[in-house]
Amino acid sequence: MKIQNYIDHTLLKPEATEEQVKKICDEAKEYGFASVCVNSYYASLVRKELRGTDVKTCVVVGFPLGASVKEAKAFEAKEAIENGAQEIDMVINIGALKSKKYDYVKEDIKAVVDAANKKALVKVIIETCLLTQEEKIKACEISKEAGADFVKTSTGFSTGGATVEDIKLMRKTVGQDMGVKASGGVRTIEDAKTMINAGASRIGASSSVAIVKGLKNSGSGY
Repeated sequence: MKIQNYIDHTLLKPEATEEQVKKICDEAKEYGFASVCVNSYYASLVRKELRGTDVKTCVVVGFPLGASVKEAKAFEAKEAIENGAQEIDMVINIGALKSKKYDYVKEDIKAVVDAANKKALVKVIIETCLLTQEEKIKACEISKEAGADFVKTSTGFSTGGATVEDIKLMRKTVGQDMGVKASGGVRTIEDAKTMINAGASRIGASSSVAIVKGLKNSGSGY
C-alpha cells in the first residue's frame, strides 16, 4: 500500500497565498500524491504547476456550505474544468437533504456531474457530522443515482471530520464500484491506514507530508 497514492494534498484556507499553493504543488510532485485540492481561484495555477506529472488538479465547488443554487455550482464546476480541474469536490445542499427535498439534492449533484461531462471526476461531500445515520445513507444513495464518482465525508470546515464508522457505512451503501473519500482530521499515517482499511479509496489531508513521513501531527485543520 503506497499511502501517498491515496492522498489529495489539500489547501482550502481562505487566506491561502499563491506562494503556499505553489509549495503544496511542489510537495505533491515530490511525494507523488494523487492530487492537489484547492479553491477554484487557484485551478489554473495548480494545473500549470503540475503540468507533466501524474498529480491531478482537484477543485472544490459550492464550498464549504453547499447552500448555493445548483446553477451556480454547475457554472463553477464548468469554469474550474476549463481552467484545468480534473477532479471536482462539490458540497451537497445539506439543508435540502435534511428537509427531505431528495429530488432537488439529486438535481444539485447531477447539475455538477453534467457540467463535468466526464472530463473530471465528481466527488460529493455529504458533511457527515451534520447528518443522521439515515441521512448519510440517503446522501450516498442519491450521489450514486446522480452519477457521481465518489462520496466524501467532510469539508473539514464544520463540526467534525471523517470517522471509521462513517467510512464503513458509506462503503457499504455505495458498494465497491464507487469511490469513498475520508477527509477532515486525517493527520497521521495510522489515521490514513485505518480509513483505507475501513473502505476509503482516497484521503483528503493538509498534513499529507507528515502522513507519508510517518510523523506525528497534532495540528488542526483539514
